[in-house]
Amino acid sequence: MNAPTTDQLPVVVVGAGPVGLAAAAHLMERGLEPLVLESGPSAGTAVRAWSHVRLFSPWAEVTDPTAEKLLAPTGWNRPDGAAYPTGADWAEQYLQPLADVLGDTVRYGTTVTGVARAGRDRIVDSGRDEQPFTVHIQLADGREERITARAVIDASGTWSTPGPMGADGLPALGEKTAAECISYRVPDLGDAAVRARYAGKRTAVIGSGASAFTALAYLADLAKEEDGTHAVWILRRGISANTYGGGETDQLPARGALGLRAKAAVEAGHASAATGFRTQAVERDADGQLVLVAEDGRRLDPVDEVIVLTGFRPDLSFLSEIRLGLDERLQAPTALAPLIDPNVHSCGTVYPHGVNELAHPEQDVYLVGMKSYGRAPTFLAMTGYEQVRSITAAIAGDREAAERVELTLPETGVCGGAGLFDDPDAAPSSQGGGCCAAPATLQIGIGAPAASGGC
Repeated sequence: MNAPTTDQLPVVVVGAGPVGLAAAAHLMERGLEPLVLESGPSAGTAVRAWSHVRLFSPWAEVTDPTAEKLLAPTGWNRPDGAAYPTGADWAEQYLQPLADVLGDTVRYGTTVTGVARAGRDRIVDSGRDEQPFTVHIQLADGREERITARAVIDASGTWSTPGPMGADGLPALGEKTAAECISYRVPDLGDAAVRARYAGKRTAVIGSGASAFTALAYLADLAKEEDGTHAVWILRRGISANTYGGGETDQLPARGALGLRAKAAVEAGHASAATGFRTQAVERDADGQLVLVAEDGRRLDPVDEVIVLTGFRPDLSFLSEIRLGLDERLQAPTALAPLIDPNVHSCGTVYPHGVNELAHPEQDVYLVGMKSYGRAPTFLAMTGYEQVRSITAAIAGDREAAERVELTLPETGVCGGAGLFDDPDAAPSSQGGGCCAAPATLQIGIGAPAASGGC
């Protein structure tokens, strides 16, 4: 029996989140066979982890049109396009139904542990592009298997690798030993156990994005009901006009409102800010409380808990035998990085992009969704859907469709290059209106995954 040719093999999609499932829908529409590998027990496992957080984007912007066509014959009803879903809504009303329609093409409890060219490590040039991919997986029961694929679309996101407390990108001294008092997610205060953890306590919130805004807003609400509850907001920069985001000028109104809630928390005294504070260490005092220490030697008053919302980073470990072209700062595809780099991208919208910006030296392997943005902090679900539309067209050989732009993104109403954000005295950018950092969808909860709400 002859082995199948490469074009008869499935396209492996890593991750059954919003963008991974959209990729599978687009592949099916083009007559290609998808195989979605999800490490969790259900569709949208990461999204479900921040089920209590509401997205910034309405339903109309977080469902993929091709996926909707796949769902339509099942009697699926599209939710009100103007309403804002929570993570739970998104997973239960859209992601799981979509995965169910995809059926056996989605495999749960399957962790990808390695991707390579068949018979070729990353050093070997000879015949490389003609070889299919081998995808090594580990099943929930510990068994290992190997799958052969014609192409690989990595939509595994960044949820599993949150940023640490240390200002240098590494864990602060003492961060690991104080792990029982540190969380890297926006708290679900609707959970009685979680609520008890923060009620009547002093909690440090480290981070300056939407996830931090969410945590501050939640803790401020708790402070109104539970005496002694207080948040200490740790900022590497000073407070300026753009600290709280775009406010009423943000074209994602829900996100703008979130920044205003964080501002209100500070102004009402439910939260205090420690500015220009670069965390170097976390220590315990005689009473067992945590004391944060800055690189300049400053020590904050003791806190009971710490919520670290410093963003996420991609896990590239299982791609070590693949030749990726990644920016040295963001760990995003080289051609995409200049468009999203917060060090230089100050104002204006990140325009839609596809196969050309997402290509790597290794043909037919793509990082999409949040993972494609590397360490950049902002992402829209719509952007991910456009990415996979373009990529699947390219895999199918339709280059004209792959290079065609089929999406218009909203401006975000937030200005200021992040390259200045570490300067406590940095002023907001005076150039041009509009703004930077495109909203987040997969970043949605990112920062704190559940927190950002952004999508």
